[in-house]
Amino acid sequence: MSTTTQLFDAIIIGAGPIGIATAIAFEKAGISYVLLEKGCIVNSIFHYPINMTFFSTSERLEIGGVPFISHGAKPTRREALEYYRRVVSAFKLNIRTYEEVEVIEKDVFSAADSDFPFKVRTAKAEYAAKNLILSTGFYDTANTMDIPGEDLPKVKHYYDEPHPYAYQKVVVVGGGNSAVDAALETYRCHAEVTLVVREDSLKEGVKYWVRPDIDNRIAEGSIKAFFNADILAITKQSVLINDADGQQHELDNDIVLAMTGYQPNYNFLMSLGVDLTEGIAKIPKYDQQSLETNIDGLYLAGVICGGMETGRWFIENTRDHGEKIAAAILGKRG
Repeated sequence: MSTTTQLFDAIIIGAGPIGIATAIAFEKAGISYVLLEKGCIVNSIFHYPINMTFFSTSERLEIGGVPFISHGAKPTRREALEYYRRVVSAFKLNIRTYEEVEVIEKDVFSAADSDFPFKVRTAKAEYAAKNLILSTGFYDTANTMDIPGEDLPKVKHYYDEPHPYAYQKVVVVGGGNSAVDAALETYRCHAEVTLVVREDSLKEGVKYWVRPDIDNRIAEGSIKAFFNADILAITKQSVLINDADGQQHELDNDIVLAMTGYQPNYNFLMSLGVDLTEGIAKIPKYDQQSLETNIDGLYLAGVICGGMETGRWFIENTRDHGEKIAAAILGKRG
């Protein structure tokens, strides 16, 4: 092994709230670690829409026992970013941001190095550890529609703010919160908005304080909506859709906001041999108490545990994952 390889008890990949919470648990347990993040801390939250308000109340987003005080009952994206920065500073966590993982390997060392079976290489350094924790969430990989024209520059799978879409003909795809927020915000910036929903209605989970607004805009025709509809193709000037009656419509179009959801980074999981459940859910298999997968020393933390069931796990119900993993690692020491 190269003498420049840095050795740790654990490598954590992903500095979202649960990756940070796991690092805090390791700090308290005396487990040496490095936390690697390809972007900034809480990178997914940073890429949420600028005006986003969380579903959860601030206390349910707290980690490490650090109070989260927000101006309203439900904190904003900006408040969350400030809070998690304060948490990282308070615990002086060993985080390496803007250091994307390029290679993960296991059991590639000689017998003398067998105590550190996980090897991780980034563009900046090489690390080895006894344990590996994946806390990469699911926000980095968008679900695609797999239709002609989806690769055009005008198609966006991430929405940040409405201003760039003012006075444009915008098609918003999806029936969840992301789609509803994008439709309402762009409409209020004078976009001509059409909502295309594959189901027969908006999702039940649409925020209760937003639902009357979107329902009323659709009812009055300010936002046009097609339900039980599919997008067939996208061109530079238009979008071809199939409505509930099987009729095709070609809509003049400038921008497509495809709020079609996201999925975990399965490349990491499959490259390491993590077993997945059958069917479309593709839930990684792991021990419910320790969060260890079928690969010895490889753990999952946070929403990655839900596979394609992205509405199953959230920050508030995975905050204890780091503590469970720390207990499991300490338990193996005897």
